[in-house]
Amino acid sequence: MPPAERPIADPRNDNAFPILSDEQIDALLPFGKITKLKQGETLWAAGTPNLCMFIVLNGQMGIHDGRTDRPVAIHIKGEFSGDIDILTGRPAVVSALADTDMEVLAIGAECARSIVDRSPSLGEIFLRAFLLRRQLLQGAGNVGPLVVGSRYSPDTLRIREFLARNRYPFVWEDVEENPDTTKILQEFKVQEDDIPVVILPNGTLIRAPSNMELSTALGVSKPVESKIYDLLIVGAGPAGLAAGVYGASEGLDTLVVDSSGPGGQAGASSRIENYMGFPLGLSGQDLADRAVAQAEKFGAQLIVPGVVEDITCNDIGGHVVRIQGMEPIETRCVVLASGASYRKLDVDNCDEFEGRGIYYSATNVERILCNEQAVAVVGAGNSAGQAAVFMADNSAHVYLIVRGDDLRKSMSSYLARRIEQSPKITLLLNSEICSIEGTEHLERITVADRATGKSQQKDVSGIFVMIGAVPHTSWIPETIARDSKGFIMTGQQLVQEGKWKLDRPPFYLETSCPGVFAAGDARCNSVKRVASAVGEGSMSVAFVHQYLAL
Repeated sequence: MPPAERPIADPRNDNAFPILSDEQIDALLPFGKITKLKQGETLWAAGTPNLCMFIVLNGQMGIHDGRTDRPVAIHIKGEFSGDIDILTGRPAVVSALADTDMEVLAIGAECARSIVDRSPSLGEIFLRAFLLRRQLLQGAGNVGPLVVGSRYSPDTLRIREFLARNRYPFVWEDVEENPDTTKILQEFKVQEDDIPVVILPNGTLIRAPSNMELSTALGVSKPVESKIYDLLIVGAGPAGLAAGVYGASEGLDTLVVDSSGPGGQAGASSRIENYMGFPLGLSGQDLADRAVAQAEKFGAQLIVPGVVEDITCNDIGGHVVRIQGMEPIETRCVVLASGASYRKLDVDNCDEFEGRGIYYSATNVERILCNEQAVAVVGAGNSAGQAAVFMADNSAHVYLIVRGDDLRKSMSSYLARRIEQSPKITLLLNSEICSIEGTEHLERITVADRATGKSQQKDVSGIFVMIGAVPHTSWIPETIARDSKGFIMTGQQLVQEGKWKLDRPPFYLETSCPGVFAAGDARCNSVKRVASAVGEGSMSVAFVHQYLAL
């Protein structure tokens, strides 16, 4: 069999496919078992947990897409197999075969995790390669389960966003653009009303699955251990993931629960350029992916999707958290990092176009739906500015619609300057959308000038809405005090409002329920910045330790 080419001609491939030295392999020998394989033998199949990392001592290993058996990559002498699923324990996305007679060092997943955690030099090599390989698989767009659906279907968008947020590579076939999808649907006896459908690597077809059904089928969800946790974190945005990293790294039994996938509101950002330490910027999803890898490296457990329905607060500890479809979980402390979402447009028939032209994220998942046509972005914060710049790279034109009269009041100056200088972005100040129109999907908007009352129509294929913040706190019990807008009160504000009952003062991020803390966008008076959310998530763990020491 001729060698397969590596997936993408990318300078990162040297880091994604490093070759271990003889000394490094010798250091790993005590952790594994040397095994010989004949040409054609399977090392693992897609869809089953990849329990081992294999280091090639002699011969060649071929990596294949589980659904189509298409060659994806090869591993030669000195290279090692696996990606981030080695650390997470999720089923493998790809399969592996012996391209030749070969000899490998098989290292079990637990030992691999231990090496990443305890050996900084080798751990850095493995972790960097695992992360980059997953990025390559996701970016390739031709590996993983097949999603067949319409670009005008909100359910198709939901499934694609769920897979992307959970770092799961997939292939999307648009029934509106690709006539060959008809053959696929006929082969599986799928009616038009059944789409979207997902075809798994083993050939199983799921019709219009919910996030939970899809997660279960792909093995993204894992069972929760029956024990008392030290710390349960609600939300996997920047604040929740920071709490997860610090909690797990400091020895706390840590569980992170999120309803859709890591990233939170920051995960909707195409590029964050003012986050310290990343001068070239990174996407919100890249930041979340790295944080998840860190948290899981230290032993934190992540439940996605997990919808938290209630918390039973106990002044002396032992809080009980109820997650939809699961047994109640007992935990000593809770960090509420449930975040916030953008407000909807105050326009008639807005709901009708959600997922069919109205979006609340600006990533490649949404951008591809706009067919390089003109789009509108609504908002004046950094997220709106990042979305406008990101969409201008591929769209015919971008209209940035702002209610106020000065973009720099709420947006970082570097973004405002970039927008003002871009020939592909038109800034409409003192403006708002007053109507939207379309048939199967969004086709045009009417924008009104709030000062003059004049209006103008714009043909657009998408509206990216990034206005305001509505906290995800409606599910929180009344025992946890909130302000009139639903944001969670903490610290001295509780004392000032007469909401604190104990003799000791509350910790800075502590809620009215002792041992329950709040961090990030859901907290009252928090600074709505990624760095601030990360800081609060980290701080919350320090207060957890102090609380547990009482």
